Amino acid sequence: MPYLRVLIVEDSEDDTLLTLRELRRGGYEVDYVRVDTPAEMQAVLEEQPWDIIIADYTLPAFSAPEALKLLQSLKLDLPFIIVSGTIGEDIAVAAMKAGANDYIIKGNLARLVPAVERELREVQDRHKRHMAEQALRDSEARYRLLFESNPHPMWVFDSETLVFLAVNQAAIAHYGYSESEFLQMTIADIIPLEEIERLHQTLSTTETNQKTSFWKHYKKDGSLINVEVVIRTLLFAGRQANLVLIDDVTHRLQAEQKIREQAALLDVATDAIFVRDMQHHILFWNKGAERLYGWHSDEALAKNAVELLYKSEDTLPPFTEIQTTLARTGKWQGELQQVTKGGKKIIVESRWTLVLDEFGSPKSILTVSTDITDKKQLQAQFLRAQRLESLGTLASGIAHDFNNILTPILAVAQLLPLKLPDIDSSNQQLLKILESSAKRGADLVSQILSFSRGGLEGSRTIIQVRHLLADVAQVARRTFLKSIETQTNMEPDLWTVHADATQIHQVLMNLIVNARDAMPDGGNLTISAENIWIDQNYARMYIDAEVGPYIAITITDTGMGIPPEIIDRIFDPFFTTKEVGKGTGLGLSTVMGIVKSHGGFVNVYSEVGKGSRFQVFLPSNQATETMVADNAELLNGNNELILVVDDETTICEIAKNTLEAHNYRVLTASNGVEGLTLYDQYQDNISAVLTDMIMPGMDGYSTILALQRINPQVKIIAMSGLMLNWNNTQKMNLGIQKCLPKPFTAQALLSSVKFSLYPNLQV
Repeated sequence: MPYLRVLIVEDSEDDTLLTLRELRRGGYEVDYVRVDTPAEMQAVLEEQPWDIIIADYTLPAFSAPEALKLLQSLKLDLPFIIVSGTIGEDIAVAAMKAGANDYIIKGNLARLVPAVERELREVQDRHKRHMAEQALRDSEARYRLLFESNPHPMWVFDSETLVFLAVNQAAIAHYGYSESEFLQMTIADIIPLEEIERLHQTLSTTETNQKTSFWKHYKKDGSLINVEVVIRTLLFAGRQANLVLIDDVTHRLQAEQKIREQAALLDVATDAIFVRDMQHHILFWNKGAERLYGWHSDEALAKNAVELLYKSEDTLPPFTEIQTTLARTGKWQGELQQVTKGGKKIIVESRWTLVLDEFGSPKSILTVSTDITDKKQLQAQFLRAQRLESLGTLASGIAHDFNNILTPILAVAQLLPLKLPDIDSSNQQLLKILESSAKRGADLVSQILSFSRGGLEGSRTIIQVRHLLADVAQVARRTFLKSIETQTNMEPDLWTVHADATQIHQVLMNLIVNARDAMPDGGNLTISAENIWIDQNYARMYIDAEVGPYIAITITDTGMGIPPEIIDRIFDPFFTTKEVGKGTGLGLSTVMGIVKSHGGFVNVYSEVGKGSRFQVFLPSNQATETMVADNAELLNGNNELILVVDDETTICEIAKNTLEAHNYRVLTASNGVEGLTLYDQYQDNISAVLTDMIMPGMDGYSTILALQRINPQVKIIAMSGLMLNWNNTQKMNLGIQKCLPKPFTAQALLSSVKFSLYPNLQV
C-alpha cells in the first residue's frame, strides 16, 4: 500500500474525513494534517515534506487562491488540487491559471484518486527532468572547463559542413586566428589541398571510438606544422560533430629526423643503431641493425624492442638500473645478451643516449650496439688458456723428478729378463707386473702433463686418422650400450697429419667415452672427419687457430648437454661432474693438452637436453698417403760410442745398461761440465750425446750450446721429464735430432739413438 503525505486546507472535519476515506479507498496509506489558516499552513510546510495539497476553495479565514500563493511563495513543487462545492466556471479556470493542478467537486470525489495519481506522476517526471537538466548543465560546465583550460589546441567542427563550431584558447594562441575568425572557417582552410580527400575518407570511417592520425596544418602566418590528431564523434547543439585534440609534433619529428639523418651516415658501419620511444617501440632501425639482428627495418619498426631482442627472463637487462642512470646522466653503457631473428644468442656492447624534447622531457632513446660475441669467446678462450697454463706450470714443476723415478723402474723391468734369461716363471710374472705398473704410472704422468704448456711430442709420424676413427667406432659399437647407435661420416680422401697415433687415439677414446656417459638412456653417436682450410676470418675467432689446412674431427652426441655455467671449466684438470670414483677429471684436459701439443685446437658447442659437439682441429700436410714407421723390434747398435749426461745416477746406469745390452758403448756424466770434459776428450769417437735438459748448474741448453762450439755437427738427443714440443726449426737450431720424454722404454731409447745416427732410416 503506497504511503501518501497529504496537507489538507479545510475548515470542515466532516469534509476532511470524506476526502481521507476516498484516498484510502484508492489504496493509499494516508498521513495528513488539516489546517485552516495561512500561519498554520506555512508552519506545517516548513516543518516537514509533503506529497500533495488538497484545499477547499472557501474557508472563513482563508481561501484556495491565497493558499496557492503561499505555496508558490515558498517555491515548493507540490501538486495543488482544489476540492470544493459548486463554484462558477470562471472561478475554476482562474484557479487553474493561477497554478492549481485540478478542480474536483465535493459531490464527485470519485475523480480524486485518479487526479492524485496523475499529479504525483507529473511531479516525479518533473523531478527527473530537472535532475537530468542539472546533470547536463554540470557536465557541460565540466567539459567546458576541460575544453577551455586544456593546454593543447582543441576544437569542435560540423561533420558535414566542416565548419568550426567551437575552439579553445590554446587553439587560438597556437594557430594565430581569433575565435571569430575560426568560427567563420572550415577544417579545409587549414589543411593542404592534397590532404582534403584523405580528410573526407577519415571522417567517413570515423566511428564513435576515437581515432589517432598524423596531419599537416597551416597556421595563420602560413607556416606548415606536423600535428598528431585525436578525433572523436559527438552531438553538439543537436548537430553531428567531431571533437578534435591537437598535439604539435613538428619539433619532435624534426629531432627524430635529425637522428635518422645522423644515423644514416653510419649505415655503412657494422654497429647497430636504432631509436625507441620511452615505451620501447622502435622508431628507427638502420642497416647495421638489420645486419646484426636479421630483422629488416619494415619488420622492426613499431615493434617492442624488449620483445624483439630478449626472448627470456634470463637475458633481460636491468631496466630499472638503466633508467636510473639515463635519468641522472643522460647515457648508459654496458654489455647485453640479446637474440637475433634466427634465434642466435649474441653479446653486444650497447650505448644508450637519452633524447629530450623541446621542454626537456625524455622523448626517445638512441641505441648504438656493437657485436662483441666473438671477442667474448676469444676472451673466454684466453682465460681458459691462462688457467691451463697455470695448472700446467704446477704440473711441470714436479714432472721432472717424478719421471726420473719412473724411468729406472721401467728400464730395469725391461732389462732384467735380458740379464736373467733363466729366471723362473713366477719371478717373470713379477717383472711383468713391475713393468706394467711403471707404464701405468708413466701414462698417468703423461695425462697430467698433456694439458701443460707445449704438450707431449711422443713418437710422431705421418698418420691417416681414418684408421683411428674406424678403430674407435668399432670399440664403441662393441662395448657401448646397444641403445647407443654409432655412425661414421668421413671424406673419402682425408689428408694426413703429423702426429703421435697413440695420443690421437687417446683423444678420440676420451671423447667417445664422454659422449657415452652423456647418453645413459641411449642416443646417437656420430664420428666424422673432413678436410678444412681455415682462413683469416675463422682464425680470428679462435686464439689457437692459424691459417692453413686442417683435419676436422667431430664427435657428436644426443645426450644431456653441458650447462652454460660450467662449459668454460670442462677442460680444467680434475674438474668433473661425475660421481666420486667414476671420473678423474683428466679426460678433457688430456684432450686439450694433446691437441694443443700437435698445434691444433678444440671447439665445443652444447645445448642442454639436446647434446654436445666436440670438434678437434689438427694441422694437416694435405697428403693422402700414410707412412707409419714400424719400430716394434728393439734395434741394436754397431759398437757406436754414446755419451749419456744426466744428474740422476740411476738414469745414467739404466741408459748405459740398455745401450750396452744392444751393442753400444757408453760414457756417462753426472752434469754438464763433466759431459763437456768427456766429449772434448773423446769427441772423435762419440757418435751421439744423450743429455737431460734440466740439471743443476749447467743445464741441458747450456750443455748443448757448449757442445756445438766444440763440434757444430754434434748429434744431440734431448731427454726430459717435462714436455718438449719444439718444432723442427727449433730443434735444428739447437742441433737436436730427437726428443726423448721421460720415462722412456728401452724401445723408445734405442729408436731415438738409432734415428739420431741414421735419420734416413725409418725406425
